[in-house]
Amino acid sequence: MTSTSSETRPFNAADLGTLVVMAWSGEAPDGDMPYLLAYPLGDAPDGPEAATAAVTELLTSSGLPIGGELVDAAAKPSLPVSMLVEAGQAVVTLPGCNAQCTPPPEWLAAVGERGYAYLVFTTRPWPDAEPGKPVDPEEFAAFAGAEETLTAAAHVVLPARKLRG
Repeated sequence: MTSTSSETRPFNAADLGTLVVMAWSGEAPDGDMPYLLAYPLGDAPDGPEAATAAVTELLTSSGLPIGGELVDAAAKPSLPVSMLVEAGQAVVTLPGCNAQCTPPPEWLAAVGERGYAYLVFTTRPWPDAEPGKPVDPEEFAAFAGAEETLTAAAHVVLPARKLRG
């Protein structure tokens, strides 16, 4: 007789490999929209497929559907996903991990005006865009706007939180 274990493996942030967050703003009918793109480099110890699987598990276990449905984090206060904007930095936090970036001034102005950012957190690895290295704007637009990137992503409107002082 064969049995299958229903035990789930505990989340291990190392399985994600390197997570990268990039900030940009884009024109919208009602003013600039602040966006965040989060993605794995695909450098997990067990390779790109393992990084994709780990990001998928991270997002779905956090209550974020992959593939289209927009989640408004302000309407779901129990959602374990948040964004802190402080001292010129943006930090996205999910259970067991966080990712940080230094947004451009126009992004900070847009998030200051709106009070939120639109996060696209994709499971699709992008090994060409490493932290600290410049990214060609056309390559960025091609990756961020690709159907493969967007359909493999959770889409979240995240309120901008600040430290209380």
